[in-house]
Amino acid sequence: MPIKIPSDLPAYDVLTNEGVMVMSPDQAARQDIRPLKIALLNLMPKKIQTENQFARLIGATPLQIDLTLIRMSEHRTRNTAAEHMAEFYQPFSEVRDRKFDGVIITGAPIEHLEFSEVTYWDEMREVFEWTQTNVHSTFGVCWGGMAMINHFHGVQKHSLDQKAFGCFRHQNLAPASPYLRGFSDDFVVPVSRWTEIRQQEVDACPGLHTLLGSAEVGPCLIQDPDHRALFIFNHFEYDSDSLKQEYDRDIAEGSAINVPVNYYPDDDPNQKPLNRWRSNAHLLYGNWINEIYQTTPYDMANIGK
Repeated sequence: MPIKIPSDLPAYDVLTNEGVMVMSPDQAARQDIRPLKIALLNLMPKKIQTENQFARLIGATPLQIDLTLIRMSEHRTRNTAAEHMAEFYQPFSEVRDRKFDGVIITGAPIEHLEFSEVTYWDEMREVFEWTQTNVHSTFGVCWGGMAMINHFHGVQKHSLDQKAFGCFRHQNLAPASPYLRGFSDDFVVPVSRWTEIRQQEVDACPGLHTLLGSAEVGPCLIQDPDHRALFIFNHFEYDSDSLKQEYDRDIAEGSAINVPVNYYPDDDPNQKPLNRWRSNAHLLYGNWINEIYQTTPYDMANIGK
């Protein structure tokens, strides 16, 4: 089954050309099944690129997905056309009375700020509490995951002396987890961050389970069953050239940046990077969607009860 998105959303043509099954709202209305209601709270500056990345992953399952795009109510992006935001996005204040089977909260390029210094932090905390009554399963990504684990458990993010940047080896720490069905024991994940979550602080919180981790860059994927949430601090959703775009941007701006670790063949930025995480990305988000499908109430009024 395909993902249902507006036919004029840029992701529609992108995913169609990649062979991902998509359908318009008119087509979806003719199918006599209940689609899963998934929302993407998109905090990234490049909104369209992020839409494509997550729609690609959650649209590759056999289930019909109804995707809703959400933004913070008062925050205005400077990197995406206002017309695009007005046509495809709804502010959180307009969806807070709705219920969703799943919500993805993306990262944001604000990790250098303390959480309390973020201009929309108060509303962000409202979003986290809202997920406990109106969302069956929440997936916090990078800064979104760090913010959520801080809100519910007080786990702090810590600044790094050097940016964790590249494709780092990770280990499958919970092979029996339904979220890791099909995962190898050892694999690479793209990482791009100036902060970290420390495993010893996670271990001090009862109920948290680290599912994926790295000896080099720490915990990657954490399950929080009590809050029906997953927190991931690295970027399975990245395109093949996402790290290259960041590297080229920093070089052009004269910023100090190392060549992404284990990304280019022979660590040569003149060569084309190889995507070695795509299959695990689809496994992880496909497993998440499947778990939602297996456990969410058919009557959406019962979500959160």
